[in-house]
Amino acid sequence: MKAMAKFMASGALASWLLGVALPVAAQSVQITDARGSKVQLAKSPQRIVSLLPSLTESLCALGGCERLVGVDRYSNWPAHTKTLPVVGGGLDPNIESIVALKPDLVLASMASRSIGRMEALGLKVVALEPRTHAEARVVLQKLGVLLNLPPAQGADRVWSGIESDMAKAAASVPEKIRGQRVYFEASRGPFAAGENSFIGETLTQLHLRNVIEAKLGPFPRINPEYVVKLDPDILMAGERAWKTGVPEYPGWSQMRAVKQGAICAFTPEQSDVLVRPGPRMAEGALIIARCLQRLAGSATGAQGKGQ
Repeated sequence: MKAMAKFMASGALASWLLGVALPVAAQSVQITDARGSKVQLAKSPQRIVSLLPSLTESLCALGGCERLVGVDRYSNWPAHTKTLPVVGGGLDPNIESIVALKPDLVLASMASRSIGRMEALGLKVVALEPRTHAEARVVLQKLGVLLNLPPAQGADRVWSGIESDMAKAAASVPEKIRGQRVYFEASRGPFAAGENSFIGETLTQLHLRNVIEAKLGPFPRINPEYVVKLDPDILMAGERAWKTGVPEYPGWSQMRAVKQGAICAFTPEQSDVLVRPGPRMAEGALIIARCLQRLAGSATGAQGKGQ
């Protein structure tokens, strides 16, 4: 009893009770974004606006979807994002709409033309734009820091799942398809996925050879005639790029891949998965692998559909 009285008198009991009853004080968070800018917040952000689909999806994969209060017009996964206010495009968002949402943090693309103006208005902006698998992992790590998530519960957990599913996709590619030369059109232009892009890295993991060399950059704009000269074994693109499901550029109808039907034409929904360097990259690999399985199993080389 004397010991307890002494404990209470010293104030230690009160301190202990406060420690049990109250949460630990919010810790400040700081990261360095892709610009090299250090961004510091007094606490983990609770109101976030995301202006890039891959960042939106990465945030949600880490369990941060409920912190989103606004997104760009192209962020459409997971389903929760479709219930959120849309603040325009990622490159040219409606800044007034963003300010009205009172975000603690804005996640933006490096290419956004509005970062300076948003920061001038006092908004905290983190610019991130992954173009490779390694950069996609770094983005998960940085977002995990912002969410105050231990790596084992956040970035490492998500990345482990990506690697596991990527390996399954690679193992499912038929032997007769492995080593074939592929052209992947990322968007109309044509803009191709180069060897050192995240799409190019996925193709490599699927035992394919990319005809667009790394020296041309991650997503170079290509002269269509150049692709004819390269004469790839397989052509890949989304229906947004090839509206008819086949290439529409002059001279392409005479390409070997077109004549043999060695084409993977992906639906808009599949294209969203394929061109976003985030938590669904392995799902994109599985989509490609399924098309390759169909091409390998087609005696006549019929066109492979994404689904």
